[in-house]
Amino acid sequence: MGEHVIEALGKTRVVVREGKVVEVGEPVIDYCPLFEKYRGIKRLTPEAVRENIEFRIKDFGMCTSDRNLRMKDFLSFGVSETIATLLDDGTLDCAVIVCEGSGTVVVTDPEFVQGIGGRISAFISTSPIDKIINTLGPENVLNPENAVIDQVEGVLKAIEMGYKNIAVSIVSAEDAVKLRQIEGEKGVKIYIFAAHVTGMSMEDAEALFNNVDVLTSCASKHVREIGEGRKVFSVGASIPIYGVTEAGKEFLLLRIEKIGGLKEKKGAKIPDPLI
Repeated sequence: MGEHVIEALGKTRVVVREGKVVEVGEPVIDYCPLFEKYRGIKRLTPEAVRENIEFRIKDFGMCTSDRNLRMKDFLSFGVSETIATLLDDGTLDCAVIVCEGSGTVVVTDPEFVQGIGGRISAFISTSPIDKIINTLGPENVLNPENAVIDQVEGVLKAIEMGYKNIAVSIVSAEDAVKLRQIEGEKGVKIYIFAAHVTGMSMEDAEALFNNVDVLTSCASKHVREIGEGRKVFSVGASIPIYGVTEAGKEFLLLRIEKIGGLKEKKGAKIPDPLI
């Protein structure tokens, strides 16, 4: 099952080796409203992070050959939920996402998008797991030999496969800039979804707003400041998700329509601290 390096729950560095949690770092924030709502975690500590990752391994086989790769909706407005909705209605041809055990992968099935992206945090590196690769299809994996994570190369692979309307999840401002250049050069539509931005610099946050379509705020003070300053369309009170472009706004409105509208949320809590 190899080694998998994750940044999870407050961007805590976690190492899973052969299906066991072998290293847990310190969270960079103390509180996340999503984890309180869904897992009852009131304070992010190394112990809480370890317990959550161990739960994921046991519950759906994260980082193991027992991985359950399909899932229905989980959050109202997550990146994976929105991309899955767009695949389901035919707006997108495919999505380039990251899955443990396969690295960067091109998928067309909405339930794979949700089952993969809706259950995991950001993977920094991963190792090949044959069963996961075979389930997703080796032909859809960027590099089945080493399960490399490279979203830019993954989009180039999707283009080579003939896809024209491509969603991609990223965590890097540098990738966003490169992908916009590729879009112009290749004559395709690339819809960029950015997440995992906690602790991001103001410069990188600006670059994201200049290049992406949809952007989650996480616990980033800079992303929130820019989003509010530019009066960008957003949904969500605790952790706003911004529809940066007109396409991004339409994507979020489509998601609102699918879930039957928004419910007013009073006294929404936010991550602490914002960094």
